[in-house]
Amino acid sequence: MPVRDIVLLLLVVLSWALNFLTSAYALREIPPLLFTGLRFALLALPLAFFVKRPAPGQWPRLIAVCLCIGVLHFGLSFSALKAAGDLSSPAIVLQSYVPMTAVLAWWLLGERFAWRTGVAIGLSFAGVLVLGFDPLVLDKPMAVVLMLVSAAFLALGTVLMKGLRGLDVYSQQGWTALIAVAPLIGLSVAFEPGGLAALGSVSWVAWLGVVYAAFVSSLLGHGLYYVLVQRHPVAKVTPWLLLVPVFAIALGVAFWGDRPGPRLWIGGAMVLGGVLIIALRSLAKSRTPASATDA
Repeated sequence: MPVRDIVLLLLVVLSWALNFLTSAYALREIPPLLFTGLRFALLALPLAFFVKRPAPGQWPRLIAVCLCIGVLHFGLSFSALKAAGDLSSPAIVLQSYVPMTAVLAWWLLGERFAWRTGVAIGLSFAGVLVLGFDPLVLDKPMAVVLMLVSAAFLALGTVLMKGLRGLDVYSQQGWTALIAVAPLIGLSVAFEPGGLAALGSVSWVAWLGVVYAAFVSSLLGHGLYYVLVQRHPVAKVTPWLLLVPVFAIALGVAFWGDRPGPRLWIGGAMVLGGVLIIALRSLAKSRTPASATDA
């Protein structure tokens, strides 16, 4: 991979890692469902002009993807981040969506995976159990549960997304934002009373977190990622994304006061190690046809 693209990848990783920190500051003042709704409302403003209509018959799948990822995944992940009180454990547990995606693709799409991938999936899930006994996590166990459920909806949305045709990343982001705003604001009104009324007293730090999540993490981060997966195989790009939780942990220790214990380090290494094996197996699998042709 050229140095230019490695630099772009590191920008993507850094933008997504910083989103944990900026969002955590914003969630001190804005409830998580409302925060997510505001993020998508801002994101919808520029992207509404670029969305493409889905192919005939694909509206139900598109709506399901947008609800799974936009409402359920993001809404629950920010709820988990607020409940956790740290950045390290949510950043690591979120990575469990990778083995979940492999399992759901096997179950729903009939995609097979080798025994090594199966071992990696088991290693990742075992890592979640190990880090769950870290004192940092034991104090807020519901945060891990919420993030696991969030990861499951991200995995389901990712699998359903494979059936979408003719939509680029900006159309997918745009439709997700447009479809998710109303349900998120409605859920916030129902479960976060007083959240909307309190927006007038929210500080610039919290609003900066909303703006960052919408335009830097989503628009810039996902936009650059889309450019990179157009230039290189997805399996070649995804292993670099394992740096996101690593950077998020470093930011948590440096700026949020995280003090991960040994169980979190060991469990986190198991989770990320399993995800890395899955990514490397995908990369090896993507290279097999080319190798066979060259032979």
